[in-house]
Amino acid sequence: MRRSVSAEALGSFLLFATVVGSGIMAERLSGGNVAVALLGNSVATGAMLYVLITMFGPLSGAHFNPAVTLVMWLRKELQAKAALAYMVAQIAGGISGVWATHLMFDEAILQFSGKSRTGLGQWTGEFIATFGLVLTILGTLRTRPQAVPVSVALYITAAYWFTSSTSFANPAITVARSLSNSFAGIAPADVAPFIAAQLLGAVVALAIARQMMEPSDLEQ
Repeated sequence: MRRSVSAEALGSFLLFATVVGSGIMAERLSGGNVAVALLGNSVATGAMLYVLITMFGPLSGAHFNPAVTLVMWLRKELQAKAALAYMVAQIAGGISGVWATHLMFDEAILQFSGKSRTGLGQWTGEFIATFGLVLTILGTLRTRPQAVPVSVALYITAAYWFTSSTSFANPAITVARSLSNSFAGIAPADVAPFIAAQLLGAVVALAIARQMMEPSDLEQ
């Protein structure tokens, strides 16, 4: 358990640092071209996801995401105590990664985002982003488990571009990004609806996966 929780904390640290750090770097180098900044942000995030899932998957399952952990608990792959420990590690490790990123880029360590991300379109984007992520994980685990790292990395890279919200798809990173007034930020007031949409998307994906795939493939 200690190794698994540590893997979730360290993986979240590196992943969230990548999301925020690549956003800051992309914004500084793009000369105001938002499309170029988003491209840099998405490619860096997808690349890091592949590395982290490959490295930490055997230790913890490489969730780095409370929505994924919730789904694995609902599938009875994690006990409640372990799931809670994972979620705490994801949030704590991720926030630490954001703070470390601010330090790297000579920014104020403690800050709050002023970037508004709200409205039905954004919430729908988060629902679809998280729905697709969970379906990708469950489907690939069933058909080709060794392809989970590349499948998740490619899905998130694509979802940055096809969703209106740029695919946070993760309650922990939503909280952490509210603490960064940067390209990747989200205003604290907009966090709760994003998380609600993400959790709903995850649960709906699990329900549909159970209908589409044989129960023996998805449940213990």
